[in-house]
Amino acid sequence: MKLLCSPASPYSSKVRMAAHFLGIELNAIRVDTNTGPAILVDNNPLGKIPTLLTNDGASVFDSVAIMHYLDRLTKGGLYPSKKSKRTDAEVLEALCDGVCDCLLTIVYERRFRDEEKVHQPWIDRQWKKVTAGLAHLSAKPPKLGKRLNGGHFALAAMLDYLDLRFKDQWEADHGPLIDWLAQFEKKFPAHSELKASA
Repeated sequence: MKLLCSPASPYSSKVRMAAHFLGIELNAIRVDTNTGPAILVDNNPLGKIPTLLTNDGASVFDSVAIMHYLDRLTKGGLYPSKKSKRTDAEVLEALCDGVCDCLLTIVYERRFRDEEKVHQPWIDRQWKKVTAGLAHLSAKPPKLGKRLNGGHFALAAMLDYLDLRFKDQWEADHGPLIDWLAQFEKKFPAHSELKASA
């Protein structure tokens, strides 16, 4: 299968880590969403990444839909079978993806607006959501348990993106999350090669 993605995208990284964990080989194809390449817009009308092109010719998007597709493909390999634990994993993934949404909003506000038009109150509002999410996670980092799940990969991808785009702006207050990531790396050695990168 092919994954249309970007190395800097936390959502792409989450999917790539999950696929590797499940033993699913993906051909990662780097695309630039700003140029709207045909391979992307022909398979995803939103022109967003990641987009998965399956072996039977279907396209699956966004990252959550792809994660659930991979879970079904492996008969429950990515999320816990117990309903309460699965809900916990899905809520963790939603929280981490939501933090990434806020982070990307900040990046795009700074990147695509003229400097004098950057709206700092909007950035501050997004950063407040980020810090609230991080505080929630730091207070009680999720247990890694015997088997990794989709929520764990979302959290790792979120922390990687923070490290990539917001270095030295969050770490001091969130030591438990740094410790969590170190433990995650021990359980998932491929992390270093699959994490978000410039």
